[in-house]
Amino acid sequence: MIGDSHSSAALKLSWARLGGEKTAPLPDDVSPTDIKDGYKTQHELHKILMEAGYGPLGGHKIGCTTPVMQEYLGIDHPCAGRIFTATIHPTSVHLPLDAYHRVGVECEIAAKIGADLLGGGSAWTAETVRETVTALYPAIEIVDDRYVDFRSMPAATLIADDFFNAGAVLGAPVTEWRDLDLLSLPGRMSVDGEVVGEGKGADILGDPMAALAWLANLRLEQGRPLMSGEFVLLGSIVKTVHLDQPAAVSAEIDGLGTVSVQFY
Repeated sequence: MIGDSHSSAALKLSWARLGGEKTAPLPDDVSPTDIKDGYKTQHELHKILMEAGYGPLGGHKIGCTTPVMQEYLGIDHPCAGRIFTATIHPTSVHLPLDAYHRVGVECEIAAKIGADLLGGGSAWTAETVRETVTALYPAIEIVDDRYVDFRSMPAATLIADDFFNAGAVLGAPVTEWRDLDLLSLPGRMSVDGEVVGEGKGADILGDPMAALAWLANLRLEQGRPLMSGEFVLLGSIVKTVHLDQPAAVSAEIDGLGTVSVQFY
């Protein structure tokens, strides 16, 4: 991609998020050619959406950090996106189904960052980044399948479009989390009271903090480091569940609590 191709791709991706039809595969002349191009297009998309009324960015998400999600999407590596502040909801919220093309929900652990994750000569590791985390949350990531056929979309294009993200519901922050065994920490997601998926912390790249370190290093390389006060969704421990009718969704992470959303 050269010239204004990143902007052209971003504009096409923005239509579905601004009330347009689902996104079809992008034309070859603007489609991101690789992962790096995908992130450059993502940056341009954020500019378009902010100007269109989405407002500021407030958080981050990482997709495909667990075996269940890598198998579901057919992508064997983590993929990062951003989350707009206007789409971040507290603890329990009611949301309309018709605000999305095909809404989905995921059960996640989220981490709040308490320091600017700047470069200091060494790459961030699970051990070093752990010291910067001031709180963990139980979380539901809200995703939107805004594509004619997402399986026909290359990973680079999905990355450019924030890897399905459409928001997040965050539970109460847990500041006393350091005595928890994050690797064995179990969690589950329920829809209308029925458990639809279960997992544990170690499913997330072997250690949830390894996922956070991966993102810290990626964003540092891109010149947009993670900053104090931001939060990161570390990846779903359950397979995405898509909803086509009103439903009550809850996600519970043992030791962290429960978070819920009612779609109507």
